[in-house]
Amino acid sequence: MFSRRIAVVGAGYVGLTTGACLASLGHSVVCADTNVEKVKRLRSGRVTILEPGLEKLLVEGMAAGRLEFAASAREAVSVPDKPVEVLFLCVPTPMGATGAADLGPVAAVAREVRDLLPSGCVVVNKSTVPVGTAEATRRLLGRKDVAVVSNPEFLREGSAVEDFLHPDRIVVGCDAQDAAEKVAALYSKLGAPAVLTDAASAEMVKYAANCFLSMKLSYVNALAELCERLGADVADVTEGMGYDRRIGQAFLQPGPGWGGSCLPKDTHALLQVAAGVGLDFSLVAASLATNDRQRTLMVDKIRTAVGGDLAGQQIGLLGLAFKAGTADLRGSPALAVAAELHAQGAVLTGYDPGVPEGVPGVTDAVRVVDDPSMAAKDAAALVVLTEWPEFRALDWRALSSVVAERVVVDTRNLLDSDVLRRAGFSWIGVGRR
Repeated sequence: MFSRRIAVVGAGYVGLTTGACLASLGHSVVCADTNVEKVKRLRSGRVTILEPGLEKLLVEGMAAGRLEFAASAREAVSVPDKPVEVLFLCVPTPMGATGAADLGPVAAVAREVRDLLPSGCVVVNKSTVPVGTAEATRRLLGRKDVAVVSNPEFLREGSAVEDFLHPDRIVVGCDAQDAAEKVAALYSKLGAPAVLTDAASAEMVKYAANCFLSMKLSYVNALAELCERLGADVADVTEGMGYDRRIGQAFLQPGPGWGGSCLPKDTHALLQVAAGVGLDFSLVAASLATNDRQRTLMVDKIRTAVGGDLAGQQIGLLGLAFKAGTADLRGSPALAVAAELHAQGAVLTGYDPGVPEGVPGVTDAVRVVDDPSMAAKDAAALVVLTEWPEFRALDWRALSSVVAERVVVDTRNLLDSDVLRRAGFSWIGVGRR
């Protein structure tokens, strides 16, 4: 069986998924993270992030002896008698003060391991990094016998295992063809088309894809506002658009704005890269401005629903995470809307199936509860902010008996308006008649 000895540095969403999935493909993987408590949990087979199938793969990989965990990059690449053939860098690249990606973590790992890597090892940038990072990493390593490859990830939180094992494509970039082919071969069992290119182009693919999705979401949100003004129905409009194979159905659902840990960061980073070479990428800049406006529009919609003044109004929030299927609050549009509601004097109680309790410094504007009826109690309006399917199955008749006013503002167009009306609620969607 074809197998490589692989080290993965970083055990977050990307790194842990990458390590567990590569182990499931038959490779021998050691996954490293500097968080000692996290490493202890993982060694005991416990995964604390909401990622279907991930814990099962982790347990299976450890039981088969193909998956191990280390508390540092140095430890991961220094396993006796098991020289590392491929090293994946899956460390955070957060947005800095200027909007550019912070590459400090990538550089720190490169410095830590550069003298420990065996000759012929391939270092893979899996993190989302700007164009030129592979070359910068190669210079930092200072090893002519170690190639650096760009292999961007395309994993969605909440479906990362599914995305890894059933990818649309594998993108691998390196000026050394043999190194690119070595990395592409790791995924050979998946049967996905492979795009082999230079490092700069591979790095650009990730930003180009995410920024395109951001623009598509901003476009549909602006379209929803136009539909409201003209008396059209955005659901019918996007259905008609989506059957066009050039457009497709994905990312055509309006909402309270887009967010998360990737799209905002990558959009800002691409603007910084463009500005660095003198290009005014106004199309991408407009998608950011439209996204900010969308959150303001949602606050306006909620204010109107409760009579024109938010001060002192009890509002129940359904959803806090940035998307359904995850507990991730980073860059959550739900929390952005909540922050503005709070600033205007609203009293907020929130329920999210993935967020059982408040997170200090993150959800301070909201009293987080673990029961939707508690979020609904005495509410002047209920607001759907995250598209959890569970909200469709709520007992709306029971909720109607505890709210102060039977009003639902559905910023995701998630609920069946007829079900709500039969329960006595008025339903307000986005871009709907």
